[in-house]
Amino acid sequence: MSRYPVHTIESAPEQSKPVLEQLQRTFGLIPNIAAKMAASPVLINGFIGLFERVHASSLTEPQIQTLLLTNAVTNASEWPVAFHTALALKQGVPPADVDAIRQRVLPRDAGLAALSLVARTLIDKRGRLTDADQQRFFEAGFSAGQLLEVVAVVAASAITNYTASVTQPALEGQFEEFVWRAPAA
Repeated sequence: MSRYPVHTIESAPEQSKPVLEQLQRTFGLIPNIAAKMAASPVLINGFIGLFERVHASSLTEPQIQTLLLTNAVTNASEWPVAFHTALALKQGVPPADVDAIRQRVLPRDAGLAALSLVARTLIDKRGRLTDADQQRFFEAGFSAGQLLEVVAVVAASAITNYTASVTQPALEGQFEEFVWRAPAA
């Protein structure tokens, strides 16, 4: 038996069940990563609370998916890259921009490029943005408040990225076409 079982609504700890039910309603399935997170009610409830707020921010869904995909690639986290590739395409992020992000190249769309660059910079510099890093983001038309929203997205995605690295969830069939392998360290 794995240290990190793939929980169902029935097998999950009581405090994790509402989140799994919510994910089932939202996606029509319980993503394997969430099924593994369910072993820790603290983790899964923190995850869902932060993600609900991220998706209620001033950023659009294509912008959020650009950030989540960038974060997954930057953190070399394979399951989230496949998952957020599918969601980014579903939300209308141009396929060429999705492919660029998957290759650690900036998207052609200037706004998405600014988001992708600031997210990657936040992760690579462990949150220590310079004035120049911030100014580039603001010059792309974003506000200081939106930069702080990006920080929230980076924090939220760290939960899934790190959980995927620790628990190694199987990739669901519907995401197989988006499989991505991290470069060798």
